[in-house]
Amino acid sequence: MFAHPLADGAELRPLEPWQAAEFAEHVDRVRADIVRYVPFGREVVDAASARAFLQRYADRQAADQGRIYGIWVDGVLAGGTLFRVFDADRGVCEAGVWLDRAARGRGLVTTACRTMLGWAFGTRGMARVEWLCDPANDASIAVAKRLGMTLEGVQRKAYIDDGESRDLQVWAILDDEWAALGGR
Repeated sequence: MFAHPLADGAELRPLEPWQAAEFAEHVDRVRADIVRYVPFGREVVDAASARAFLQRYADRQAADQGRIYGIWVDGVLAGGTLFRVFDADRGVCEAGVWLDRAARGRGLVTTACRTMLGWAFGTRGMARVEWLCDPANDASIAVAKRLGMTLEGVQRKAYIDDGESRDLQVWAILDDEWAALGGR
């Protein structure tokens, strides 16, 4: 196993099915803060659904189609990052994040995403990393900007969530743009 330091007392680690109970407890703690923007906030309701969710990501990782990582702060799961979509053949992936309100403001998500983007571009040779977010999610938009991403447009009524049609902003950064930023 690896742990990548993000800040004092904070690290990025793989989030795996054997951690289902911890993940379920975490989602219970943060559900009210994430459910508007993070679909698994409704899906993960107990250890069994947490295990099924994490197993899907383990299967995606085995197929080279996605990955999920946790952000631990002082030994407690506080959030995470993921490649919701990872298409190595096309050279395109989509990054996503969530974080407990108590851990916000320390740059943990931005630092974790820089690590992930560095790996996607530098190690895996991706051409494009996408970031999709609700136009009302100011925190997510701020991270996309800090990562040097460009707002490419809005997909209107892109999906239905809890019976409501929702828009999605599409942000992206390309490999040459990432390189021009010094891979930061």
